[in-house]
Amino acid sequence: MTAWLFLIGAIVCEVSGTLSLRLAMEKKRWYAGVVGGYTAAFMLLALTLVHGMPLGVAYGIWAAVGVALTAVLSTLLFREPLTWLMGLGIVLIAGGVLLIEVGSL
Repeated sequence: MTAWLFLIGAIVCEVSGTLSLRLAMEKKRWYAGVVGGYTAAFMLLALTLVHGMPLGVAYGIWAAVGVALTAVLSTLLFREPLTWLMGLGIVLIAGGVLLIEVGSL
């Protein structure tokens, strides 16, 4: 259970760092959020692994959820496009991660 909490934290920090990167294009002070977000994300991902989650599973979930959240939040916050084809890509990524998760049991 602890590994999952660390993974959720890693995802939130990575998405925050990525969104901060978009904001840093306009205001340089957001680079602090980029550095902080990515640093915390990797530290929390490492703790996820220390607490027993396999690397393939952790990284797959981290990447897939990060991509999906970033795409959706970019649409909401920055009015970037989210087409049906992009949505299909997100679904396919999620399906692939699910297969990795099931395959590791």
